[in-house]
Amino acid sequence: MAPGAWRLSQAPALPRAAIMQLYFAPTSPYSRKVLVCAHVLQAFEEIACMAVAASPIRYSGVVGAVNPLGKIPVAVPDCPDGPALFDSRVICEYLDARHGPRLYPPCGPARWQALTQQALGDGVLDAALLIRYEHTARPAGLQCRQWTQGQWQKIEAALHGIESQARQLRADDFSIGEISLACALGYLDFRYPEFDWRAAHPQSAAWYADFSRLPAMIATQPH
Repeated sequence: MAPGAWRLSQAPALPRAAIMQLYFAPTSPYSRKVLVCAHVLQAFEEIACMAVAASPIRYSGVVGAVNPLGKIPVAVPDCPDGPALFDSRVICEYLDARHGPRLYPPCGPARWQALTQQALGDGVLDAALLIRYEHTARPAGLQCRQWTQGQWQKIEAALHGIESQARQLRADDFSIGEISLACALGYLDFRYPEFDWRAAHPQSAAWYADFSRLPAMIATQPH
């Protein structure tokens, strides 16, 4: 594929009010992170959401036309010559640059903390998705128990990291860091309801209970 071939010069026209077309999956936690940001920034009504099927083992030509990696979420801004935006981190920062600033603190300790919290939340999602793929996409005879255990160890360690800073997490004046952590915890509830992470992490549980009541979180609840 030639450089810039996915710029979508032939992309479908967006609805009149839309500033962006978003390729997403309703159950994707990374898509949810983008949608939470859109709701918080009051930009959701300006986004044309395109639900697509994504698979770790089948390349999607629909998604691949806008993201050569074939992964979601992907955003296509209303710019004839502009590139498609991916992954969720890029899309979230784009939304904040256009409708904020609100979720990304300016340069300084608060910014590095927010970005590190985002990396921590995304790391939980990476491990949780790998576990799911191991059990849903790989044949049973080829699944590796040690691999799954290693991913759970990462999740457990990350949960302890979240717990250590839970008293400083906010449910009002929050950043992309809190959004990322909340989407990670929400995904654990969604895909692994039998995993009682709250029992060993009471401060995180208390913060998440407050954060999950935000309208943006309720509106994007996977089901």
